[in-house]
Amino acid sequence: MISRTKRTSLWLLGLTAGLILTILISLNLGTMSISPIDVWRTMIGQGTDQNQLVLFDFRLPRIVIALLIGAGMAISGAILQGVTHNDLADPGILGINSGAGFAVVLFIYLTQNSLTSTVFILPLAALGGAVLAAALIYLISWKNGVSPIRLILVGIGINAAFSALIIVFQLKMDPDDFTKAQIWLTGNIAGTDWSYTLALLPWIVILLPIAFYKASTLDALHLGDETAQGIGANVEKERIFLLVIAVALAGASVAVGGAIAFLGLVIPHLARKLVGARHHHMLLTSALLGALLLLVADTIGRNILSPSEIPVGIIVSLIGGSYFVYLLMKS
Repeated sequence: MISRTKRTSLWLLGLTAGLILTILISLNLGTMSISPIDVWRTMIGQGTDQNQLVLFDFRLPRIVIALLIGAGMAISGAILQGVTHNDLADPGILGINSGAGFAVVLFIYLTQNSLTSTVFILPLAALGGAVLAAALIYLISWKNGVSPIRLILVGIGINAAFSALIIVFQLKMDPDDFTKAQIWLTGNIAGTDWSYTLALLPWIVILLPIAFYKASTLDALHLGDETAQGIGANVEKERIFLLVIAVALAGASVAVGGAIAFLGLVIPHLARKLVGARHHHMLLTSALLGALLLLVADTIGRNILSPSEIPVGIIVSLIGGSYFVYLLMKS
């Protein structure tokens, strides 16, 4: 009988190996296929100019973006499910993604900027929208505390309201910007470059370690408010702090990759099945799973109908939605 600790270690090693293998496959595949040996030669500076352009200017930044967004959205969902005691909590369902998306669309509309300009300001705009959505959800849900069902219902309402506002401002855009915004809101990382990576990287690098550090607090909150208070946790203060972390991760991810659905909902469920409910292990597993799923989805999306591309959000929705239906049937 394998111990839980050893099983967790095996899963983490397996996910890491799968992630490395997927990165190598993603580097090889594309409209212009590059053999593994040519990929290696290019990585050590001995490749052709064409291969260097394809790998370093197009594929590598896109791969890094997929890893960052996948990990960020998965951890955001895991935190939201932990602090709300609700397995349906997710940045998309709760309206946080739509709040962030509305802020970005509004910013683009007011400043007449395309999605490729002012890339470093977009995460800040998205964070503002995500915080606004989270604050509205929390305040409206509050009634002698926050009940999980009330939180979900209010989140669905806020999500619908922000989605409607997004459509209103999209209709005021010119046709080209409307199309770009629509594809981006579906969830799309095509066309990303190193500037997008640099815009998102500080958010992920700073916030993920904080989330891992707060794993014990999430375990305490998982036991219930009274038990958490009994062991010395300041429940409301910790809950608000963790919500800010989750909202910031979701907002920054949406700013770069659009509103990718189901990632923050399904990944924590799968991580708990693999390594259990303890957040020390579950959060790390969620980050690896989220990065792996989004990279696999992007690799499929840009190759299955090559040279055309399917937005990564559609592939994730197909995979995540199918797994979510499976979870409901199992329950």
